[in-house]
Amino acid sequence: MCRLLAYKGTPILIDNLLYKPKNSLVNQSLHAREIEEPLNGDGFGVGWYVPEVNVEPINFVSVNPAWSNRNLRSMATKIKTDCMVAHVRAASVGEVSESNCHPFQYNNLLMAHNGGIEEFGKVKRKIREPLSNELYNWIKGQTDSEHIFAYLLNYLLKNHKTIGTDEVANAFEHTFTDVKKLMSDAGITEPAYLNMVVTNGLFIVATRWVSDPKEEALTMYHSEGSRYVVEDGVTRLEAPEDDDHAVLVVSEKLSDGPEWTLIPNNHLVMVEQNLNVRVRPIKA
Repeated sequence: MCRLLAYKGTPILIDNLLYKPKNSLVNQSLHAREIEEPLNGDGFGVGWYVPEVNVEPINFVSVNPAWSNRNLRSMATKIKTDCMVAHVRAASVGEVSESNCHPFQYNNLLMAHNGGIEEFGKVKRKIREPLSNELYNWIKGQTDSEHIFAYLLNYLLKNHKTIGTDEVANAFEHTFTDVKKLMSDAGITEPAYLNMVVTNGLFIVATRWVSDPKEEALTMYHSEGSRYVVEDGVTRLEAPEDDDHAVLVVSEKLSDGPEWTLIPNNHLVMVEQNLNVRVRPIKA
């Protein structure tokens, strides 16, 4: 079912997010705690922003397990960023290939997903039908994740000239409403789990959603505070130094501690450019 992480805040070495915490994302690739399948070894990806160079992110994906990738281990101690998305994959829909690894990138936007649509093949054609030629041809892989992202982008770009947190949140609600109807029309009775995160390097919007409100969505937490610190595998948010501030959105808590807040079922969290955090219900 995959695991993901998104960070926005004071520039930080990605090693502090991917490796150092007790329950780091790389550890989750081998020993995930809060999901039935603990192994997420079917590839990984890390996307990060260097705005002084380019508004589009660097997006590094690999079919290797995150726990054994030497390049990732070497890079992590040398890359500092103020915004990143990382993902470790347990393949469900789609073969193990780089084109199916998250995060998916469209221009300056990144998206990662944890969850899935059962019997996705029954709705795949309908999801592709309304796409613009550009987005139809943009899809390179087989995953439900990439197709849902394309559907969201199609609505977002068609209806909004500027893109901010509210526009992305509304696009998620539109997309999830349509996905529920397509599933119902196709006779799919198993719930869809769509924990997704979208960022453009300036803001983050993340969802914790399941199509059947009687079910519990997969876990998704956020943590916000002044300064993100990792010591001996323990993460904490400390008093600020200068203008330090940080927000994290994660599938699993990176370490045991009170700083993690579970996003309510069928809600989304919006992290603004100024790092203000808003949580609201998903109307879908």
